Amino acid sequence: MEFDLLAKDSGSKARAGEITTAHGKIETPIFMPVGTIGTVKGVHQRELKEEINPDIILGNTYHLYLRPQMEVLRKAGGLHKFMNWDRNILTDSGGYQVYSLSANRKIKEEGVKFKSHIDGSYHFFTPENVMDVQRTIGADIIMAFDECTPYPCDYRYAKRSMHMTHRWLDRCMNHFHNTPPLYGYDQTLFPIVQGSTYKDLRQQSAEYIANAGAEGNAIGGLSVGEPAEEMYAMTEVVTAILPEDKPRYLMGVGTPINILENIALGVDMFDCVMPTRNARNGMLFTAHGTINIKNKKWYDDFSPIDEMGITWVDTEYSKAYLKHLFSVNEMLGKQIATIHNLGFYLWLTREARKHIIAGDFREWKDKMVKQMDKRL
Repeated sequence: MEFDLLAKDSGSKARAGEITTAHGKIETPIFMPVGTIGTVKGVHQRELKEEINPDIILGNTYHLYLRPQMEVLRKAGGLHKFMNWDRNILTDSGGYQVYSLSANRKIKEEGVKFKSHIDGSYHFFTPENVMDVQRTIGADIIMAFDECTPYPCDYRYAKRSMHMTHRWLDRCMNHFHNTPPLYGYDQTLFPIVQGSTYKDLRQQSAEYIANAGAEGNAIGGLSVGEPAEEMYAMTEVVTAILPEDKPRYLMGVGTPINILENIALGVDMFDCVMPTRNARNGMLFTAHGTINIKNKKWYDDFSPIDEMGITWVDTEYSKAYLKHLFSVNEMLGKQIATIHNLGFYLWLTREARKHIIAGDFREWKDKMVKQMDKRL
């Protein structure tokens, strides 16, 4: 993997760059649609490519490990071929999903024993076999196995967890460098900064991760319930330490406003289920605020869903029609809303990139944050 830093904003720490992997270029800042189980929910791959047009999407190790399982993916030649996606893929290590199974998992130094949410069967993840699973999935960028701590989190627990995550990273990197890729192209391993919302722990973790010398770095353990101000504070601490010449990925973030504020702090890559999950519940993000399409006010509003939208659904359908689809629980409504939201997220990060290169990102960002912080 290669990363070229092309421009920096004069009024913030925002950067525009370009990542190159075997599956093509990724222009940063970038939002990665979440395709947890080999699909971005509600969107055909053709729509994903032609309308939303992301350079990279995300898959999840935990879910793909359970279904369709590794034998199927290996026979298919990896996730790219299995789902017919010829662009970049990043996989989360499953650490967050294991964290979310707090009642059904046990963490030890060796790894994590967990109970499947599907059939109750027991499984064991270690830093080593998580590398093997991600080799089999074949993602271009893969994550180190870590423990994602909850919020709030006791300082002593956060410290113990952080040091274990660092030890697990050493094991991940050792195993990764001693196993070849399976499908004829290179993969890249990103370590993950942890440390909860404690500044000194975040500094220690960022320094450890920076010294690991990986080709890119991730920031984990945020967007787990902490106030946005704490998220921004911890991100600022970490980006001040992580190498400037490596891409920075803030995991699981977030709202459109969160994304712009973290771009201003020097983050390059984002993912979140929010645009797709909220779409399925009738919430649409736009440049002028958020629409709850289920509200009665849209009952006879025949204006386009979003006149400024970039996808075909934005002008093809009216707000009244989309409200009708939700009121009768028609799946098409959820699909339309999903395409709109993902299109908006990609538009937002690409507009941010344009303004970074133009040198006026800070002014544009402040204006956008005010506009988007409204309920329409």
